[in-house]
Amino acid sequence: MSHLSRVLEAFAVAQGGSAVVWMESPRTGALDVVAAAGGEVTPPDIALLTDEATPRERPTALGPQWITRIPGRTPAWLGVGAVPGTDTDVVRWVPMLAEMLAPILQSQWEAQRATDELAERYEEINLLYSISDILGRTVTLEQMARTILLEVAETVGAEYGAIHTHDPASGVLRPVAALRLSPAMEASVIPTDHPVSVPARVYRTRNALVVDAGVLESEYEAAFRDGAMLSVPINWTAPGGGVTLGVVSLSGRRSGTAFTAGDEKLVAAVGSQIGTAIQNARLVRASVERERLESEMRLAHDLQLKLLPAGQVVAPEALCAARVEAAEGVGGDFYHLFRLDAGRTGILVGDVSGHGYRAALIMALVMSASAIHARTTSDPARTVEALLATVADELRETEMFLSLCYAVVDHERGTLQWTNTGHPHAFVIDAAGTAHRLEATDPPLGLGSATLHVRSRPWDRQGDLLALFTDGVNDARDQAGHVLGEAAVLRVLAARRREVPSRIIDGVFSAVEGHMGRVPPHDDQAVVVLRSA
Repeated sequence: MSHLSRVLEAFAVAQGGSAVVWMESPRTGALDVVAAAGGEVTPPDIALLTDEATPRERPTALGPQWITRIPGRTPAWLGVGAVPGTDTDVVRWVPMLAEMLAPILQSQWEAQRATDELAERYEEINLLYSISDILGRTVTLEQMARTILLEVAETVGAEYGAIHTHDPASGVLRPVAALRLSPAMEASVIPTDHPVSVPARVYRTRNALVVDAGVLESEYEAAFRDGAMLSVPINWTAPGGGVTLGVVSLSGRRSGTAFTAGDEKLVAAVGSQIGTAIQNARLVRASVERERLESEMRLAHDLQLKLLPAGQVVAPEALCAARVEAAEGVGGDFYHLFRLDAGRTGILVGDVSGHGYRAALIMALVMSASAIHARTTSDPARTVEALLATVADELRETEMFLSLCYAVVDHERGTLQWTNTGHPHAFVIDAAGTAHRLEATDPPLGLGSATLHVRSRPWDRQGDLLALFTDGVNDARDQAGHVLGEAAVLRVLAARRREVPSRIIDGVFSAVEGHMGRVPPHDDQAVVVLRSA
């Protein structure tokens, strides 16, 4: 027996009367008997129901019955009657009994509400747990979105729904999952600036929106909307602020009732989970892509280095060493060495404008073409002219240019000839350590004419050292932004001029690395040194 029933029984015994409590059903609106102790229990006429404290009398087959509203949130009424055959005046006890029953009914109402909320929370927790499991098992965004949409639609009782994600490139919301979608799925691609579309508004405002049937209807939602619709943003909370990644929309509720604040809260929680999953998926894809790119860059770097010849290719006429360091894995600085006829040696160093993939492609083309043209003539100008004719179209299309210096050393005759197309760092270091610059003869390839020039100077096979380097060497910067400078590079070359070429190269790069410290190079670096054997 409930607490309410025990109170009514005690009243009936003590006062010699009867008592009954009716409560309005939240589903039907009718009065149901919840507790009674004798007397008439049939619900009264609705005309007798009042919120006034004064009891109203109604006649019954068992005698008069007085009815009053029980105070409190619960829509309940008390009926009190005298036991037939007695003369007990029970009407004076009606207000007192109603006041006694009010806290009991309030307690029952709160307990029932807590039970209902617990059941609702359980449903929500179960849904969120299911979604967490889905996020852990699915591999694609489309799989995840479809499964989650099915789960959340079932929970809130929706027949139709869609999940859209934002496409930054085109500025639209694209569907990644939908329920009962018509064949015209592409029609649900929604411009984010559309003035009527509910998902577009939700995306722009970052706030959930519930609209009734016939309100803000758009052709973009026709494929997945039936009547009222609930749309909630898919948000991802970042350390620097939130980002809206898309929208979840639900429609066509099976019960025919409106979407509630609880539905909105639940779908918003799901939207946050979807947002985190989308962002994580994007980060994973970006990480995979970055790893793939880094792997390809390493491979390209290795392949590029294989294009560069070893210093031994010009033996026995000359001793040579060279080294290239790319700023981005692959780059546009390069050199080439040629063992020519009549005991001559060709040395080419070049610098393609910029760095990275495009510069590396131009560099590879120049390396390939120079290997062919250097063997057709010993004249540096004619060789570089032929090279320019080969790469002119690529330089024009990529809007790049090429500075290079091509020198030919005739060890027997003691001469050095060169063509220099805007390459400033080309020197002969003599036996005394003095640096003689091989001046430019023409503008960089791609910026000047197709007719080039050649210059010459004596070559001392006993004391001269040919040193060519690119501007990434002398422009090496430290943490404060100070450059190493050409003079510092020339001092190292002069000081080490009598050492073997490989030791000279080591000395130059030691100076460069010592100056930069932990600062990464901002440009490609190349150094070539050669002397007669």
